[in-house]
Amino acid sequence: MTAETNTGTIEATGSRHSDGTAGAAPGGTTAVYLVKGMTCGHCEGAVSEEISGIAGVTSVQALAATGQVTVVSAAPLDEAAVRAAVDEAGYEFAGPA
Repeated sequence: MTAETNTGTIEATGSRHSDGTAGAAPGGTTAVYLVKGMTCGHCEGAVSEEISGIAGVTSVQALAATGQVTVVSAAPLDEAAVRAAVDEAGYEFAGPA
């Protein structure tokens, strides 16, 4: 697992596109959520770390500038699990982007 706190990226086994964005593994799914309260790389890392702990998540990319968190997982995630992870990180889950 790698962590890049300056970009809020935590990746377990997912792939990357040539532009650096997370890519879904074959049969995987990508979802984008809005998170309020992130202001820096530390915030991005905290949110990414908590969401990466959800079963099936292969990569997470959080961007404080936009509040968007892109999650790649083996199957669609339960929104309540994502909400709980964001809450545990200390931020506000605002729903799907």
